[in-house]
Amino acid sequence: MNGCPFCNFAEAVLQNDLAFACFDKHPVTEGHLLVLPRRHVTNWFDANREEQAALLALLDEGRSLLETRFAPDGYNIGINVGEAAGQTIMHLHMHLIPRRHGDCADPRGGVRGVIPSKQRYPMEGDVP
Repeated sequence: MNGCPFCNFAEAVLQNDLAFACFDKHPVTEGHLLVLPRRHVTNWFDANREEQAALLALLDEGRSLLETRFAPDGYNIGINVGEAAGQTIMHLHMHLIPRRHGDCADPRGGVRGVIPSKQRYPMEGDVP
C-alpha cells in the first residue's frame, strides 16, 4: 500500500511466505522486534488464519533470535488494535519486546501498564 512504512520487507531479519520480522526503529528495549504480515491488513482480526499462523511462527523464531543475540530475562508481546488502543500505523504488527531484570522499577503487571492506574493487581495488605 502506498505510503505504509510497514509494507517494505527490505529490512526483514526473519521471514516466511506470509510474514516477516524486523527490528523496531524506535525500540522500547534493545532487540525490540516487530512481526508483520506481508499483506497490508489493518489488525489481527483482519488477518486470515494462515497469516495469523505465519505471524505466530515468526514470533517463535523471533524469540529464538533474541535469545541468541540478547539473552533477555523475559518478554512482553503486544498488538495494538485501533487508535483507542494506541495503534498509530494501520498495518498489523506484533511487538516482541525483550525485558531485562532492572529495566524498570516495578515490572509487575506487564502489559497492564498501558493504563498505568491498572498496572498493579491489589496485593494482600494494600491499603485502598
